[in-house]
Amino acid sequence: MRMSPRLLIGLAVALFSIVSYFGNRVFNPVTNETQHVGISPQQEVALGLQAAPQMAREFGGLSPDQQASARVDQIGRKLVASTAAAQTSYRFNFHLLADDQTINAFALPGGQIFITEALLRRLNTEGQVAGVLGHEVGHVVARHSAEHMAKQQLTQGLTGAAVLATYDPNNPSTQQTAAMAALIGNMINMKFGREDELESDRLGVRFTSEAGYDPRSMIRLMEVLAESGKGRSRPPEFFSTHPNPEGRIEKIEAAIQERFPSGVPAGLVK
Repeated sequence: MRMSPRLLIGLAVALFSIVSYFGNRVFNPVTNETQHVGISPQQEVALGLQAAPQMAREFGGLSPDQQASARVDQIGRKLVASTAAAQTSYRFNFHLLADDQTINAFALPGGQIFITEALLRRLNTEGQVAGVLGHEVGHVVARHSAEHMAKQQLTQGLTGAAVLATYDPNNPSTQQTAAMAALIGNMINMKFGREDELESDRLGVRFTSEAGYDPRSMIRLMEVLAESGKGRSRPPEFFSTHPNPEGRIEKIEAAIQERFPSGVPAGLVK
């Protein structure tokens, strides 16, 4: 049976995407995982430094509160110096953003980490701030941005291949198949995002406790996020890149129990 040229092209695109993705294998000593990434840590650092000014502008620029900014920087640097993050080639910088309305924190590739004034003001202890920053350091050292870029390229390649192979401009019924392929691709990438958040929560538990902070402070962080979402419409978790805060609390508690089966030791900073 003769295959159509459209199907052959689709198969070729799919094969190229798969080989390109699985051909890039790098071991991550922090997470003990073999990852599929297509860029180097140095390229991640360059990407983060390039994007940092624009990201700051989107949140009203850097905070003018020098004391609060210094506090964030001090806690962040303590986390890095006390953990495996110090053994990486990433250049960590911690920034407090002036936005006092948006409750948010995020990390760019390579170590540029941001927290908004709106979130910082809702945190009552140094341990809670450390929980936020430890989570974001986890994103960096786990190379989630690099992984996501590689996975997105793979998904786009496979989705494009499916569209090429099935879409016929002369047959309107194939439009639904092409749209379904695109939807599935988007949902796969959303799942990748949720898994990254949960892994960063586990790394946050590890990093905060290694730096002398009580990891149970991360539970209060999740409660803050849950409280901030009350009264607002939120999409189902399945259609969100972030797990619901309520669900993350259970995972954090399990990670703490695994790390401290005999109970969290006394003396950690809350």
